[in-house]
This record gives sequence, structure tokens and C-alpha cells, in this order.
Amino acid sequence: MKIIKAAAIQISPALYSREGTVEKVVQKIIELGRAGVQFATFPETVVPYYPYFCFVQRPFEMEGEYLKLLHQAVTVPSPTTLAIGEACKDASMVVSIGVNERDGGSLYNTQLLFDADGALLQRRRKISPTFHERMVWGQGDGSGLRAVDSAVGRIGQLACWEHYNPLARYALMADGEQIHSAMYPGSFGGDLFAEQTQVNIRQHALESGYIAE
Repeated sequence: MKIIKAAAIQISPALYSREGTVEKVVQKIIELGRAGVQFATFPETVVPYYPYFCFVQRPFEMEGEYLKLLHQAVTVPSPTTLAIGEACKDASMVVSIGVNERDGGSLYNTQLLFDADGALLQRRRKISPTFHERMVWGQGDGSGLRAVDSAVGRIGQLACWEHYNPLARYALMADGEQIHSAMYPGSFGGDLFAEQTQVNIRQHALESGYIAE
């Protein structure tokens, strides 16, 4: 049986700075590569940062914070994605990472998967943002509900409460997923949210019979 050394990364962003957050991400990738890690998952929309403001502000109060996020968001491809890809190549590591993607005038909760040679293998968008997140992100579609081959195996990705959608999870299982990248934001909800996250991941691993990270 092939053994993969994997890492689930908890890292804080550089608030209001795409470049600052990417610098931290690149440094972490290089650090993990030196430690022999072959695959790593970063948090949901860690670049430039998760929009926590939509939890605590009413919709009409969010304009300023939304515009800040819009200006710091990631276009694909861009110097941001190239920098992450180069770090993956230097570290010979496969990386799954969440970004706020800007496409035209809209933002999306996007998961990027980079191969160990730095190539961008997949860009998928969260199908249906959760509750308050719909004030920030547009909806994705089902085109990203597939597993893709990488240097470490066949990988599928889902973000946060997409794991409550059994058909989304089943689609990845049916597509031959071997490694699952499950992204969540920081545990801002306390112990309850942390427990829900663990249950989500363990249930998917139990049902599918493979690694869920």
C-alpha cells in the first residue's frame, strides 16, 4: 500500500493583504516540503482571508468590507496562483488551497489544486454558499464535482458545509476519489463548530473508505 505523508494546515492570513497571506502560504509550503510532506490542505478561502465580517455585520453595513475583499481577491491565473504553483514545484508537493476568486464583478469561494510540478490541476467553486456567505459569494456549479489525478493519487475537494450534501460527496466517491480535501474556516463558532467539522470529515472517511483531510 502506498503511504502518503499529508498535512492539514491551520494558518492565519495577513488581514487585508493578498500578498502578505500568499507570502505566509509560500513559506509554509516550503517548510512542509523540507519535512517530507507530499500533500497539504489549507483552510477555506485563506487567501486573502475568510469574510468573517458577514457574520457580525448587517447587509447594509458590509459594503466597505466587501469592497476591501473584492480588491484583494484572486484572479485565476495571476501572479498569485503562479507564486503558489512555484512553491509547490520547489517543494515537490501537491497542495489544495482555498481562495476568494474574483471573476468580473463577482466573488466565489474557490478551491485550487496544484500538482507537485506546480501545475494547476483544478479550480472548483463552492456550489451553494452557506447562509450569510450568500451576501459575499456567487454560486458555483456542478462542474467541479469530480476527482482529479495528481502525483499522490486521485483527489476530490469540498468546502465546509458542502459536506452536508450527500450527493456532492457521493459524486466524488463514484469518480474514484482516493484522497479527500475538506476545507473549513477557522473555528470561530467555538466547540460546537469544531465538533461538527470533525463529524463531517470522519463520516465521509467512514463512508468512502479512504483518507479525508
